Amino acid sequence: MSKLTPKSKTAQRERRHRRVRGTVSGTAERPRLAVFRSNKYVYAQLIDDDKGVTIVAASTIGGRNMSQMEQAKTVGTQIAKAAAEKRITKVVFDRGGFQYGGRIAALADAARAAGLQF
Repeated sequence: MSKLTPKSKTAQRERRHRRVRGTVSGTAERPRLAVFRSNKYVYAQLIDDDKGVTIVAASTIGGRNMSQMEQAKTVGTQIAKAAAEKRITKVVFDRGGFQYGGRIAALADAARAAGLQF
């Protein structure tokens, strides 16, 4: 691929994500809240990068008939409640190379409202 050939949106997003992952890392005390958005679903995980372990995960798979924004808010609330059960209050937010808006922002706002700090 030459320098003038446009890359796909997925390739551009993965490149942004790799660049951000160079600086954003999660620990046991402050895990990384990683968000992935597909055309149909939204996924969120709390990850301890030191051990390479997913602590808590939530997604919209099997969700009810709601709008995608409502589903993202539900996932944000679910991940915050599950984190509270594990006594996690502070996280590092990883938007996964996606723009901070729409479903990503809705998930983040819902997680903050439910008690996560980032």
